[in-house]
Amino acid sequence: MRDHIELNDHERAWENLAVTYMTLQRARDLELGQMGLTIPQAAVLYMLKATEEPLTPMKLSRRLNRQPHTVSALLTRMETQGLVKTNRDLQRKNWVRVSLTKKGEAAFKRQLSARTSLNATSCLSKKEIDTLNATCKKLRVKGVELIRQMQRGPYSDPLFQ
Repeated sequence: MRDHIELNDHERAWENLAVTYMTLQRARDLELGQMGLTIPQAAVLYMLKATEEPLTPMKLSRRLNRQPHTVSALLTRMETQGLVKTNRDLQRKNWVRVSLTKKGEAAFKRQLSARTSLNATSCLSKKEIDTLNATCKKLRVKGVELIRQMQRGPYSDPLFQ
């Protein structure tokens, strides 16, 4: 017989958040898969389209909260697929700028027309949406704080890496 684990309110909230995220992520993954895209690719397309300033791989990695080498590998694959192009910055020769291609623009429009997020949140009232947005913002701020603490904590020592 399995032992039953009693969760406190914080643990239950974390479990609910994690399971909800994984469920919605799977729905989005299936939806994007029908278009030949992945969630990280859709995020890059969105960032490139929604940001007015030219983006470098480093800026993208910060905005996506991913390691630079992960974003670099993703951009290489996306460039091979013809979704993005990279160009050397004319003023700063060691910088690379990332931009959408026509194929990337079309892919962005296709994924934007998908309705996973709209369908998922359609069961919520305006008040619930506002509460969800405020709660997510609060959790994101706390998450960034925790990341910063962990990065300069005892495990940031090279001996632990």
